Amino acid sequence: MTINNSFFSSRRSVTAKKMSANSIDSNDLDKILAAGIRVPDHGALNPWKLVVIQGMKLKQLDEEVILTEFKKDNPEASKGDIEIESSRLQRGGAVIAVLSQPVDHPKIPLWEMQLSSAAVCMNLLNCAQSMGYAAQWLTEWYAYNDMMLKSLGGNVSKDKISGFIYIGTKIKEPNERRRPDPKDVITYL
Repeated sequence: MTINNSFFSSRRSVTAKKMSANSIDSNDLDKILAAGIRVPDHGALNPWKLVVIQGMKLKQLDEEVILTEFKKDNPEASKGDIEIESSRLQRGGAVIAVLSQPVDHPKIPLWEMQLSSAAVCMNLLNCAQSMGYAAQWLTEWYAYNDMMLKSLGGNVSKDKISGFIYIGTKIKEPNERRRPDPKDVITYL
C-alpha cells in the first residue's frame, strides 16, 4: 500500500498574526467541521462542542469579552496592548472554539474525553490546512478565562476550552521551524 504523506510531513501552521481575515467559503467550512468531529471517541460520548465564530461576532467577542477582561486584569496596560487585545479573534476569517465537555461515565476516564477534544482541534487544523487555508490552533490567555467560557456556552464548573482554531488566508508561506530529531523522541521496544 502506498500512502501519500507529503501533506503531513510538510504541514505548518500560519500564525494568526500572519493570516488575513478573509471570509471562509461556507461549503469549505462545512467540510472542515465535518472532518473535525471524525475523531476517536470512546463510547461515542461526543464530549466536546464546537462554536463557530464569524463576521461581527468576532468583533463583538473581542470587545465585550477579551478586551473587557484584559482591561480588568491589566488596568495599567499600554495603548499598544489594548490595541492587540481589541482585535484578537478578528485575525481569522473564522475562529472555531473547541470546548471539552466531559460527561459522567462509569467506565470512560475523563482523560480520554479530553484527548478526544484535542483530537477535534487537530482534525480541524489539518483539514483547513490541507484545503489551502492558513490555520493555527491557539489557546492564549482567554482560553482560560471564565467569562470567555461562559460566552461560548460552557459550564465553568466542568468545561474547558481546548483551543481556538483560527482559519484565514495565507499572506505568505510560513517559515519552517525547528522540529525534533526523531531519535530524540521515538523509542522502539
